Amino acid sequence: MTDVAAQQTGQRPAARKPNPATFTRVEVNAAVSAASDAAKFGPEHTSDPVAYDGILLASFGGPEGQDEVIPFLRNVTAGRGIPDERLEEVAHHYRHYGGVSPINEQNRQLKASLERELERRGIDLPVFWGNRNSEPYFNDVLLGARAAGCSTLIAIATSAYSSFSSCRQYREDFADALEDTGLSGHMTIDKVRAFFDHPGFVAPFIEGVRDAVLSLAHDDAELDLATEIEVLFTTHSVPMADAANSGPPGAGFGESGAYAAQHLAVAEVVALAALQELSEDTTIEGRVPEQLSWQLVYQSRSGPPSQPWLEPDINDVIEELPSKGAKAVVVVPIGFVSDHMEVLWDLDNEAKDSAADAGLAFRRTPTPGIHAKYVEGLVDLVLERRDATPVGERPAMTSIGPWFDVCRPGCCANKRLGFKPAVSGLLP
Repeated sequence: MTDVAAQQTGQRPAARKPNPATFTRVEVNAAVSAASDAAKFGPEHTSDPVAYDGILLASFGGPEGQDEVIPFLRNVTAGRGIPDERLEEVAHHYRHYGGVSPINEQNRQLKASLERELERRGIDLPVFWGNRNSEPYFNDVLLGARAAGCSTLIAIATSAYSSFSSCRQYREDFADALEDTGLSGHMTIDKVRAFFDHPGFVAPFIEGVRDAVLSLAHDDAELDLATEIEVLFTTHSVPMADAANSGPPGAGFGESGAYAAQHLAVAEVVALAALQELSEDTTIEGRVPEQLSWQLVYQSRSGPPSQPWLEPDINDVIEELPSKGAKAVVVVPIGFVSDHMEVLWDLDNEAKDSAADAGLAFRRTPTPGIHAKYVEGLVDLVLERRDATPVGERPAMTSIGPWFDVCRPGCCANKRLGFKPAVSGLLP
């Protein structure tokens, strides 16, 4: 029984991750799958308004109890043939927190915050929240949206950058869910642009760096803010092959692709803006540095040691900082939108312990979470597509953006996994 048939008979199957989509399109690049008319033929930036009738908040998912940990990890690693015994070896992060990932509660709060901001602005758009690897799954969410009368959705993924796992895989998830539910041809799903350099996403990090440096300065009146503090902008490492394929092919981002380039660009903007705000703070008058010492680092790598991933690792960098004269480290999770497991465990435990072992004062800045500017920025991203805001009027804090509305052919392809159907972008 298909999900549509089950819905019609009142019988709903148990919640499950959608089956992989199988449809193919003969005319490559001819049209964008499941797109609105404004995006159907793949403009880099749309120029026609779209009457969206719902917002799809799309996230990674996580377990909410010890008995959900292994099923969740099975979903995350589906297709790799990893036995449960091995999954249990990597489940200890979740076990440490009672089997509960913080990500679902954070998304409930984000959904509520988006709904409040939409109401404040007088915008009548319902918000539907779905996950890749745990309930609520995208297939159930799309059926719920359809039952509510919605057919033209704009998606916000809780990832700001360009890579397979943070963008294209969500586009594949949407294709899976549309086919799994039988809603292909009955529902369109556009996706807001990658928002790595949108002011709403960047502003919380600027505040965080400023506040962390001020905190260290107030705690140690002798601390040299220019030479004895190292700011580490950190993000999730990915395989070098995936990094190289992030962004459109031939875009000129180098061997680390758009993923690393976007992070570096944002880190530079945050460091400069935080420095400007520090220069205006009278509590550290006479101690304001001419520059902040910073670098981009990576965390949370997995996979076999033989597979090269983006480096350097944050813990390796922290270990070497004292030899370079550092006395304090500010860790900025610039690759994350909220305090989920990779932030709580890998930073608030492992990186903090590394700093303690190195004798360094440690500060970790907040993620955007439900920061007012971030929530406002996400609504702005929806409205720029709804209202067809001209590209020259769209805010972007780096020279890279504003990013594409419709992903380019081959953008963020995962060549290890091969071609899979995806929406919100031109194939392949």
